[in-house]
Formats: sequence, C-alpha cells, structure tokens
Amino acid sequence: MLDINLIRQDPEKIALVLELRQQPEDKAKLERVLELDRERRRLVQETDAQKAIRNRVSKEIAVIKRSGQGSAEELIGEMKDVAENIARMDEELKAAETEMEELLLALPNILHDDVPAGTSAADNVVHKPMAAATESPDFQLKTHLELGRELDILDFERGAKITGAGFPVYKGKGARLERALINFMLDLHTEQHGYTELLPPLFVNQESLRATGQWPKFADQVYHMQEDSLYAIPTAEVPVTNMHRDEMLRGEDLPVAYTAYTPCFRREAGSYGKDTRGFLRVHQFNKVELVRYASPESSYDELEKILNHAESVLEALDIPYRVLLLCSGDISANATKCYDIEVWAPGEQKFLEASSCSNFEDYQARRGNIRFKPEGGGKPLYVHTLNGSGLATSRLMVALLENYQNPDGTIRVPDVLQSYTGFSIID
Repeated sequence: MLDINLIRQDPEKIALVLELRQQPEDKAKLERVLELDRERRRLVQETDAQKAIRNRVSKEIAVIKRSGQGSAEELIGEMKDVAENIARMDEELKAAETEMEELLLALPNILHDDVPAGTSAADNVVHKPMAAATESPDFQLKTHLELGRELDILDFERGAKITGAGFPVYKGKGARLERALINFMLDLHTEQHGYTELLPPLFVNQESLRATGQWPKFADQVYHMQEDSLYAIPTAEVPVTNMHRDEMLRGEDLPVAYTAYTPCFRREAGSYGKDTRGFLRVHQFNKVELVRYASPESSYDELEKILNHAESVLEALDIPYRVLLLCSGDISANATKCYDIEVWAPGEQKFLEASSCSNFEDYQARRGNIRFKPEGGGKPLYVHTLNGSGLATSRLMVALLENYQNPDGTIRVPDVLQSYTGFSIID
C-alpha cells in the first residue's frame, strides 16, 4: 500500500508510475483517492470542532446543574443536535476511509529509478548475460517431456487423471531428484547464506494475502476453500512475510532472513493460449523461497544479496542462466525493482524463468503493519520486505534434465546432488 502522504504531496509522480506500468486506467482511482483524502480531512476537522463544542457545552451544563441556578434544557437540546452531527460525520468518515483503503490497496507500488521504461517483457534489460554459449551436442536433444516419459520419472497424464492438467506426478528417481533439489537448496541457504528455515502452513487467510499484495488484485489466481475462508498459498512469500504481521521488530535484529520450502498452487487465470506443455506452466509446483526484512537504507543491498543467493544455486548445479532487470511494463504491481533469473533449456531452445527477486520497499509492510524501532532511537518505521525464489523447481527441473542428458537417453545427476540422490545416473 502506498503512503497517502506521498500521494498527497506528489500525485504527478504516482500518475507517471501508472503510465509507466501501462495502467493509465487506474488514474481514476488515484483521483478518487485524492478526493476522498480531502473529504476525510474535512470531516476530521468538522468532527473535531463539533466534539470541542460538545465538551464545552457539557462543562457548562455541569456548572449550571451544580449551582442549581437557571435551566440547562436549552443547552441539552443543543447537545442533541451536536451528538447527531457527530454520529453522522463519523459514519461519513468511516465510509470515506473504507473506500480510500480499498482504492489504495488496488494501486501499484512506486518504481525505483533503475527500472527501465517499457511496455512488455520484450523491453526487459539483460542485467547479466549467460556466461558462455553452451556447446552444441553431437546428438539429437530431447525435451524434458520426452525424457520424463522414456525414463519413467515424470507422469503428467496420470497427474491429469488424478487431479487435472497442470498437476504433475514425479516417479521413482524423478521423485528422488526433486527431493534432492529441495534439500540441497535449503541446506545451501541455511548453512552458507544465513537464512533461518521455516516450514509454514500451506493455507492462509485473506488478511495474509492482502498483506503481501495478492489480494484483491490477484484474487482470480488463488485456490479458495470457501467453507473455511482459507486459500492455498500461491507462494511461500505469503505465509513467511506474514510471520511478523502487526509486530514491532528491533532495528538491531535487521535484516531478518527466512527460507522455506512449500508446494505452491496457482490457478494461472488468464494463461490460456500460453505454452502449457509439461513443466512450462503448472498449477502445483515446488519452490524454496527467500524472504528478507530490512531497514529502508539497506534494502537495495539486500536485494543484491537475494539475487546472488539465488544465482549460487545455478552456479553450483552448473546450469546456464541469465539475469534480466524487468521493465516498468512487466514488473509485478507490488515490486519497486525486480530481477528475473532465466535458465537455458536446450531441448526447448529457450530461456525459462526460474526465479524472481524483488524489493517491495514498505508497500507490503504498510499493508501488514510490520514496523521496527530504529537502533539509535526515534519513531518506529516500516520495514522493507524482499523476496526471491531460491529456486522454483519446475523450470529448474526442465533445465536440469535437458542440460544433463546423455547421447543414450540417460541423465547424469549434477555432482552436488549425488550425495542427496544416492545415484549418479538416471536410466
């Protein structure tokens, strides 16, 4: 949620953000927010004035009653009118504040100065190119779908039978390899990068989705258990960021760093017509998430740390990748700056997104009321929240299978995973 003071002081800046984000239709929301803010401040002033009259007249009535001289009936009549005015304005104030909050929740975050202007993913900037072109193999490469079927380690057809399209089944050495990836990444982030591991709930309430920005903007993408008013998590970002909702942290404890493995569930509304083969677009997938709470002055340094920690996974696995800096037309509504890490899938002959690393500044913290007391004293401030996939395994599995395939159709297991899998070849 944006700071209303920022909107009030510099509405032109927010209007420009809407233009850069390709959301000019939200300008009406911005104008309505400004209108409601003026109305709210007017009502507060008038209500305070009426309450001052009520306090003054109440004292006058008390004096008359104590003295026993004169009648307070006229003043009591005035008090009824004042009370009715206060009640009416309180209702108007509540309605204005409720509408303004809902509009503020719908407005996107500001953009960092580093974010390039653009209208779509085609305008994203290569921040770090793929280290080197991989050598073309002297055999016909297969896709992860072909490899998974021939080696009997992935079963998308039975997953569709059990649940529906986009719910894969891992089988045999494929299941073992998936578990190895998760354990390797958790160990790396906890032992080398200093994260505290969490195992959070897989279902959250609406307040948790609202705090991280998935609600109401992305309400059509989450699975809803209507009877219980609970939602399957689209990412571990939601429960982990909400760990400290409505809490006051200590400045000396920042940054706070958590990592968590969870399955993730997304309806992917609006994705029709996109490539849905195999792992390219699924409704359930596994992910190791990285979340950091930071002070405002250090949050962009923390963003670079998250990016480096996510990259280190791919470097250890020796999988080709590149890093993109997302443009204003492709960045998520919640982020001020975002890097995408894309792995190279030679069987698909394209890059696939495996991680997004974002700084949200205080956008989520305002929604979730997550603050800290500065170490040197002073009034409490909102923390800056950041997260990154470290990594999502579905696209990572595609890249791993396709980059490590052998001429005979077998898969070599990366060296760092062999102690986790107990085998070096999938055949």
